[in-house]
Amino acid sequence: MEVFNVKNMSFGFPDTTWKVLKNINLTVTEGEFIVLCGPTGCGKTTLLRLLKKELAPVGNRTGDIFYVGKRLEECDERTLIEQIGLVFQDPDNQIIMDEVMQEIVFGLENLGYSNFEMRKRVAEMVHFFGMEGLLRLKPSELSGGQKQMLNLLSVLLMKPKVLLLDEPTSQLDPIAAKDLISMLERLNKEMGITIILVEHRLEELFGVADRIIMMDSGEINYTGSSKEVINDLYLQKDERFIPFIPSLSRLYMELETSLECKDIPLSVKESKGWIAKMPKLVSEDPVVRPAVESLPNAQLVAVKDVYFQYEKKGPMILKSLSLHISKGEFFALVGGNGSGKTTALKACIGSIKPQRGTARYEGKDTSKLKGKELYEKIAYLPQNPRTYFLHDTIEKEMQEAVTRHRIDSGKAIITELLHVFDIAHLRDRHPYDCSGGEVQKAALACMLIGKPDMLFIDEPTKGLDPISKERFSEVLSRLHKEGLTIMMVTHDIEFAAQNAQRCAMMFDGEITVDGTPEQLFKGNYFYTTAINRATRLSNVREVLTLEEALATWPVPVVT
Repeated sequence: MEVFNVKNMSFGFPDTTWKVLKNINLTVTEGEFIVLCGPTGCGKTTLLRLLKKELAPVGNRTGDIFYVGKRLEECDERTLIEQIGLVFQDPDNQIIMDEVMQEIVFGLENLGYSNFEMRKRVAEMVHFFGMEGLLRLKPSELSGGQKQMLNLLSVLLMKPKVLLLDEPTSQLDPIAAKDLISMLERLNKEMGITIILVEHRLEELFGVADRIIMMDSGEINYTGSSKEVINDLYLQKDERFIPFIPSLSRLYMELETSLECKDIPLSVKESKGWIAKMPKLVSEDPVVRPAVESLPNAQLVAVKDVYFQYEKKGPMILKSLSLHISKGEFFALVGGNGSGKTTALKACIGSIKPQRGTARYEGKDTSKLKGKELYEKIAYLPQNPRTYFLHDTIEKEMQEAVTRHRIDSGKAIITELLHVFDIAHLRDRHPYDCSGGEVQKAALACMLIGKPDMLFIDEPTKGLDPISKERFSEVLSRLHKEGLTIMMVTHDIEFAAQNAQRCAMMFDGEITVDGTPEQLFKGNYFYTTAINRATRLSNVREVLTLEEALATWPVPVVT
C-alpha cells in the first residue's frame, strides 16, 4: 500500500526565485526503509518537512502530496500528528519543556490520552531506551546525543506509522549510533514502521536500507537498492555522489575489475571473504604517525586536575581532568555521549569555572580571558552554530567580524572565505534559511576572519555531507600547516583518524587514554573505522582509512 505519493512537487522559499525542490516525484510504500542522501543544501530536509504538514516550511509549493490516498491538506489533523512522526536535525529546536519527563509526555497530554495509557507507554519506551536515570533532569543538562534520543523517544510514544528522521546520528557517539540504527531496523522489521531517514553518516545504513535516494540541487538523481545505486554511480562515474558510498563498497569498486552488482560488500561480514583474496601487500610495514611531544614551554592549553559540576547537588561532569595541547598541534577528543567532552572544551576556553583544578591558556587562567584578549586569540565553533548569528544575512555577519577585528582588506577576505567554504551563493541568505551544514561552514568562515591563534570546534562535521567534509578537511589541514592550533571534539572517528595528530578518549569525566590515531583507534570494536574492522584479524595488513587501504593495494584484483 502507498503511504506517500509525491507528484510533480516544486518548492521555493518566500521572496526568492530559486527553487529548493524541483519537480519531485516519489512513491513510498508501507514498511519501506528509505535513506535519503545528497550534498548539503540539496533539499533533503525541506522534502522531509513537507511530508509533515504541521511542520512544513513556509513557501511556494506546487504539485501534490498524498498520504494513504488522500491529499495531505485533506487529512484529519490528529491523524497526521499521531501517524507521522518527525525527529529534527537540531534537537534543541524540538524540546520545549523544563524537565525530561514533562517533555516525554507532552504530546500524549496534548492529545488527551488517559493517565493509564501514558504510564503504560512511558514505562515501556523509557526502559527500551535506558533513560530511567534522566527523567528528573533538565534537558539543558543533557548532551546533544541524549537530547536526540529524548526527541526520538517522545515521537515513538505516539506510535507513528511513519517515522521521518533528519540526521538522527549526527550527535551520537559510535556506540549510540550503532544502537540507534539497530533500533530503527527493529522498528521497521518487527513493527512495520515506514522509515524515511536523511543522513550523511552512511557507513552502516546502506546495508539496512530497502532503497537509497540520492538528491542534488533539488532533484532526485538516483533511486534503487543500495547495490544498484552503487553500481550505477560507478558506471556513470558520477563524482558528485561516489564519496557518499560506504568505504568498504568504495574500496571494492576501486579495486575490482569485474564489477558485478550482487558482489558489492555493504558490511564488514560481506567484505571478509573478498579481502581474504587480496594480493600480496605492497608494504608489510604500516606507516604510523609519530607521537606528538608536549613540551612545557610550548604548551598553549594546560588543564590540570579539573573537577566540575553544573549544580551543587548534581553529578560531577569532569573528574580529575588533565590535558595539554601544544602550540601548532591538532588534537581530537572522542568519547561517549555525556562523558564530558563538550564541558572539557568549555573549560579550555573559560566559559565555565572549575570547582577544583586549573585551566590555563598561555599560562593565564582561562576564566579571566575577556573581550578583545579572548576573541583575538581564540575562535570557538559550538555544536549549534546558529547561536553564533545575529544578523539577517551571512555577508552582514562577516562584515561585522571584519569591523570588530579592524581589518582593512575585509572585502577581499570575505570573498576568499566564501569561496574556500563554497558558500558564495549564500552570502545574501538568512542563516536560518540555510541547511545545518551550510550554517556550520558560514559560522567557521566568520570566525576565521580574525585569524585566531587557536580554534576550538565541537562536532564540526555534524551536518556536513562527505564532499563538504573532504573540503573542510582540506581547509583545516591548510590552516594547521599555517600554524593554527586546533582542538576538536567529535564523534566522527574517520574524520579524526584522517586529520588529527593526537587523539584522546574521555570516559566518566576524565581522559582515560591518548595517543596517535593509529594507537587509539586500531583494534577497537566500535571506536574505529569500518575498514579497520574488515582488515583486522585477516591475512592483509590492518589499515585505518580508505586512503591507506588504496595505497596498500594499488593494483586492481583480476577476477
